Amino acid sequence: MSKQSRRTTLADVAQRAGVSKSAASMIMNDRPGSRLSADAVERVRAAAVELDYRPNPAARTLFRGTTRTIGFISDEVTLTRHASGLIGGALEVAKAHDHTVLISETGGGEGELAKAFETMIDHRVDGILIGLLGARLIDLPGSSTNVPVVVLNGRSSSDHPSVLPDEHAAGYAVAKRLVDAGHRHIGLVGDLPPEAVSDLRRSATIGLRFAGIAEAFAEAGIEPARVDIPEWEPGPGYEATKQLMARHPDVTAILTANDGVALGAYQVLGELGRRIPDDVSVISFDDEILAGFQRPGLTTARLPYSEIGALGASMILGEHALGHELVPMPLIERESLATLRS
Repeated sequence: MSKQSRRTTLADVAQRAGVSKSAASMIMNDRPGSRLSADAVERVRAAAVELDYRPNPAARTLFRGTTRTIGFISDEVTLTRHASGLIGGALEVAKAHDHTVLISETGGGEGELAKAFETMIDHRVDGILIGLLGARLIDLPGSSTNVPVVVLNGRSSSDHPSVLPDEHAAGYAVAKRLVDAGHRHIGLVGDLPPEAVSDLRRSATIGLRFAGIAEAFAEAGIEPARVDIPEWEPGPGYEATKQLMARHPDVTAILTANDGVALGAYQVLGELGRRIPDDVSVISFDDEILAGFQRPGLTTARLPYSEIGALGASMILGEHALGHELVPMPLIERESLATLRS
């Protein structure tokens, strides 16, 4: 039986290149000293390739003081298709900087969050991203380490750096788009009770979205017809739109709180024989996958999950200053919005 081949060591590389082990270490860790010639650097790198040398991660950690890993702790993001862009954006930036991302899913449990946090600290990650499915205020476990923590799609009660979608600007842009298209008789489907809007632990962005909407309509002197809704889902959206159209059959446009509510609105308008956008325009928020498959396609402001994840990773890696950042929500124009003739 043949003996198992021995793993190539840094000493083997140094011997093949004709340099000291310390010199080979400096070169392989991208820290060549001024006394090392270009020829020595070239010989060491060539020897590493010839011998198929793979640096020891633990040794690199001790040498550099970093692990080149980022921790990503999710509540339910990994289980949700439309929010997985948070992870995708972080992975893309990490890969570009030769970092690995360790991912943990808590299912939203506070105890699980604390466990995941400690696990990441134990693995000596260079920073931790906390990714939230619903943008809200959360409590983070305390830590005596100096590891940077950034909250994605949310805020922390301890005021950690964060990245959120710019909901106020998006609310304003969506409402202004209707105004600029000539609409004055507008229905707003998706109003929530005041306590839901003000409860940051339920949502840190709902109030901002509606504040932007209100600002744009107030500037235009428009008071939309409003219908309350218990939750932003197709079923409640369907029932709310039925109420809207029964009370205000003259509306020329409907602004819905999100794409799920818009799906319910589409169904009602179809049942009433009202064509979209010829008779009634529809505009919304989030740009979930269903928005592009609606017929006609739904005009909606996109939640920039990938950009949020990428910016958070850039903060961890020092490519962007730590702080509280807002990412624009671009308006995705499709076929659900008509311009009224004056």
